[in-house]
Amino acid sequence: MTSPRTDPPDDAPHILVVDDDRRLRELLSRFLRERGYRVTTAASAPDARAKSRNVVFDAIVLDVMMPGESGVEFLRGRRAEGCALPVLMLTAQAEPEDRIKGLETGADDYLTKPFDPRELILRLGNILKRAPQAEAETKPLPATIRFGPFTFRFDRGELARGGEVIRITDREREILALLGQRGGGEVSREELSGGAGGGPNERAVDVQMNRLRRKIELDPANPAFLQTVRGVGYRLVIDA
Repeated sequence: MTSPRTDPPDDAPHILVVDDDRRLRELLSRFLRERGYRVTTAASAPDARAKSRNVVFDAIVLDVMMPGESGVEFLRGRRAEGCALPVLMLTAQAEPEDRIKGLETGADDYLTKPFDPRELILRLGNILKRAPQAEAETKPLPATIRFGPFTFRFDRGELARGGEVIRITDREREILALLGQRGGGEVSREELSGGAGGGPNERAVDVQMNRLRRKIELDPANPAFLQTVRGVGYRLVIDA
């Protein structure tokens, strides 16, 4: 009998695994999930870039040698864009020059194939601990924000999809306004709960967020818009 699968909680660290080897992607995905991580996989640099547009990751496990755009080229581009996510690079190249090149490009750590999965977990945990928390950007407040097919008007507290108004509660309206005012930045559970300092009120925020996700997310278990920020609270992924 197969044991029932237990998915990691939605505030667990979310790792993007990028490797063109399907077997290795599947092995790493299973191993990381078993140790409490959420995992998304990508088979190429363009695939990884597409999946990074609407999902907030906590770290990247990145293969160096991939057809087309290499891992080093992908990382160089992300760093040039200002991406500060911790990156653990994987490679079959064991020469010191290759490791130095990866580290100079912006990798936080380097692991040579073949490797012990337990070492990967240790190294990944270390770079996650060293990673600074991203600070929310301050942006002018627009009259309307858009996320996917949805719009939210601050003046009316109105959520709509394609011109059709979606019924939301006053509490859900307050949550959307707080998240939207942050311009895509993170908002703590305490702030969303009204600054009550934790306890039942903060747990009620999680309940409200789950209800709101059921109204706007295609897959509430894997939210594209209302995303959990590990150890902090939530953020709303809005269109640029």
